[in-house]
Parts: sequence; C-alpha cells; structure tokens
Amino acid sequence: MWYVYFLHLGNDDVYVGSTNDLKRRFTSHQTGQVPSTKAHLPAVLKSYVAVETEEHARELESYFKSGSGKAIALKRLVRRDKRTD
Repeated sequence: MWYVYFLHLGNDDVYVGSTNDLKRRFTSHQTGQVPSTKAHLPAVLKSYVAVETEEHARELESYFKSGSGKAIALKRLVRRDKRTD
C-alpha cells in the first residue's frame, strides 16, 4: 500500500506527502529529518488516503498540492482545529 498523508504544521500550514511506510515517514517528520517541515514543527498527522500503487499516490499528492486539490483536502480531509498549546 501507498499513502498520501496530510500534516498540520506548527505554522498552521498543511503539508501533503506520499510514502509506502507511513509510520516511518511520520516519525522522520516529527524528529526534524525532513527539510521542508523541520522549521515548522510540531507536525500533527491529520488524515491519510491509502492506495494500491506508487503511481496513484504520486498523482493524488500532486492533485492535493494544486489549488483546487488543496481546497478539497482542507474542506474534506483536514480539520485545522485551533491549537491550545
């Protein structure tokens, strides 16, 4: 299985990524090993979509990074609750 995942970052942005090992990849985000999210921790896993192939995951990742895809993701897949830190 491949996963397209959505992280809510400390700067209130949503990061979209894909991987075939969600647990490992999320840990790498949380420990600051991913350059694009390192400066915006903490990262909270908000949602993910599982698909059968890498090709499909990459297509969905690209779509969810586009303007209309991001709007759909924010409305239907990611709930950006107010932080109470």
